[in-house]
Amino acid sequence: MLVDTRNLVSLSEANQNFSRVARLVDERGSVVILRHNVPRYVVLDYDRLETDGVADAEVAAAGRRLIEQHRAAFAELAR
Repeated sequence: MLVDTRNLVSLSEANQNFSRVARLVDERGSVVILRHNVPRYVVLDYDRLETDGVADAEVAAAGRRLIEQHRAAFAELAR
């Protein structure tokens, strides 16, 4: 996976300003979150996930389960 350096966000910044991360994903399709200056996590636009063929039915189902289990946390992050 090629990483655009404009898509890099530190973990602390992502934690404090997740709306910026979401905005970057909307604009660029993905964001790489760094932990101790090392790429650690990737946030992808869900549509891109499906069109790139990364997800299959099991991954999508697992994502839906996680969202349901942690709906309150996602709602809080969205505020």
